[in-house]
Amino acid sequence: MRALIIRLFMPFLLCIVPFLGAALVLLCIPHTALAYFWEHFAMMEGLIVGGGTLLFLVQMILSLKALRWRGTRFDEGTDRWLGNLAQAAEWFPMLGLIGTVAGILEAFSSSTAGTTIEPKLIAPAITATGSGLFMALINMFPAWIVLLGRDLILVLSGTEAPSPHGGD
Repeated sequence: MRALIIRLFMPFLLCIVPFLGAALVLLCIPHTALAYFWEHFAMMEGLIVGGGTLLFLVQMILSLKALRWRGTRFDEGTDRWLGNLAQAAEWFPMLGLIGTVAGILEAFSSSTAGTTIEPKLIAPAITATGSGLFMALINMFPAWIVLLGRDLILVLSGTEAPSPHGGD
């Protein structure tokens, strides 16, 4: 029974954590801010949220495979992919900044010389930044959960975790 829990239940349970973390972050955002975001959802936000969600789901599938304990080792075939995909999370804040700059330039272009720019013209630029930061955050979770989860599974299985210093 213990082996069944360690081999099947623990990887699944650990892979739920990033989804819960993303949900918790969304729950902490005020409702009015989320409503504003969806009202001003544009192509840049679609690129960021769509690409980030797809990347997150692919990483979670690979994480589930990477956390499966085979009795003597983990499936390490996914490690290279997980590492490369985790690095792709760094793209999302940059995409958000590009969207922010584009939104600010759009606000400036719609104003005339000598007039003040209304906050409602600049505010949509911030939605791209928020999208990029949120997608970067949730796309860091899968690689972290694999590192943490493998050590936890080894401890629960009674196997000693490898030393981070290579046995020194």
